Amino acid sequence: MNLEWIKDCVRNNCYRYSRHGDKERQNDALSLVQVEQALLGGRIIEHYPDTGRGESCLIAGFTDDGKPVHIVCGSMGEWMVVITVYIPHPAEVQKPLRARLKR
Repeated sequence: MNLEWIKDCVRNNCYRYSRHGDKERQNDALSLVQVEQALLGGRIIEHYPDTGRGESCLIAGFTDDGKPVHIVCGSMGEWMVVITVYIPHPAEVQKPLRARLKR
């Protein structure tokens, strides 16, 4: 799973939300468009190995109005799945990106 594949899925509308992901999106009052903005402009900051449900990754991005968003993405065949999405705690946004990438 890589960022270009994720962006292609968003651009081609080849993605879906898990029930949990959509619920969390709504809980944080994020629109579908805002999540797309964060995915298209974001970066992968953590990779998660296949733990039985497939590989996934954490993307950090921003909405067009500057709201930080974290999105955990996985795959289901040729489809990208938004597993969860949330507005991170301010301390997580301020944590140096390089520190997260080195984990």
